[in-house]
Amino acid sequence: MKILVLCTGNRCRSQMVQGVLEYLNPLLEVHSAGVKPADAVHPLAISVMKEVGIDISLHYPKSVNQYLDQSWDYVLTVCGSAKESCPFLLVR
Repeated sequence: MKILVLCTGNRCRSQMVQGVLEYLNPLLEVHSAGVKPADAVHPLAISVMKEVGIDISLHYPKSVNQYLDQSWDYVLTVCGSAKESCPFLLVR
């Protein structure tokens, strides 16, 4: 199953959701992206996830543009801004 988690900056929420989904089921192919990606994952997001045993320290913000030519089983938006400005993505 292929899942894209989308938010504005790909700095916090989408990175955390990606980490949780990968932790719950390592067989999932999970990616996260932003419509306006930030420079880095928020340090507090990394810290909070570490507290629950999930390491997202190697994650980095990515643009949704690099995923536009792929098809997805699910596209999850985790903020209203991303939902409103989400480009067309092919969902299977």
